[in-house]
Amino acid sequence: MNKAKLKTYAPQARKDFIAAVTARAHRMGLDEQQGQLVIAPAEKSGDNVIIAGQSWPSKISQQREKLIERMHKEGFKHTLEAIAYTWFNRFAALRYMEIHNYLSHGYRALSSREGGLPEILTQAAELAQNRELPDLNASQVIELKLAGDKDGELYRLCLIAQCNALSKVMPFLFERIDDETELLLPDNLLLSDSVIAKLIAAIPEEDWQEVEIIGWLYQFYISEKKDQVIGKVVNSEDIPAATQLFTPNWIVQYLVQNSVGRLWCMANPSSDLKRQWKYYIEPAEQTPEVQAQLEALIKSRLNE
Repeated sequence: MNKAKLKTYAPQARKDFIAAVTARAHRMGLDEQQGQLVIAPAEKSGDNVIIAGQSWPSKISQQREKLIERMHKEGFKHTLEAIAYTWFNRFAALRYMEIHNYLSHGYRALSSREGGLPEILTQAAELAQNRELPDLNASQVIELKLAGDKDGELYRLCLIAQCNALSKVMPFLFERIDDETELLLPDNLLLSDSVIAKLIAAIPEEDWQEVEIIGWLYQFYISEKKDQVIGKVVNSEDIPAATQLFTPNWIVQYLVQNSVGRLWCMANPSSDLKRQWKYYIEPAEQTPEVQAQLEALIKSRLNE
């Protein structure tokens, strides 16, 4: 894994995702001026709603109200930063899963093995017809396909359907989308300079072989934010950036092998399991009195 590339990519990705989400908020008629939330009026027109001169499906009205409520509560900037990270995190997870062929339908969500448009977009009709992505409506897919110039809109639907399909098995990461998160999914995701295209271009596929890449991406993603807040009195929303660090796998192994693992070995002296542990350290020899106390302590803990 080339951490230097991750360290270069992730801080810029944070800026790109925030910019993309902010641009989407502006299209929704939401902005901040002099610390105050500025909300453009939304006018109903049949089955649509007009915002800042643009027509949207009426569905977005409720999502927009949730977004406005959240911005009043958490602040304009913090809300956009949080939603930007949500999409960055999901796209990183999707990239890892598609490279490892973990998506049940077998197609890639963000890219194509043959080059060109993402596979879930080119295979959208099949995925909808076979109910591989239950949220994809087959008739809507066909309608958008026949339009000839609606690939961007169809791809948004495919991505949301993919995330919702994963919500059944990974709700902690892919919480079902039907809210302000969906509303702020960035635009223009099929362009060569989109946040998805940059993610794919910046990190070679071989660097995605280790799952630790997701942890390193997170650490580098928040690195500039951490530099801004470290050593200062921070707001509650800045605490994660100031305090969270990714723990590499070898440190986890070291801690487990020399804590729970050591207890196991001391309670089962005939076990040779420790020979398989790379980071296990034999405990120092103790006096009989101390050894007896340790054995009693181990026994009590194992019985808890």
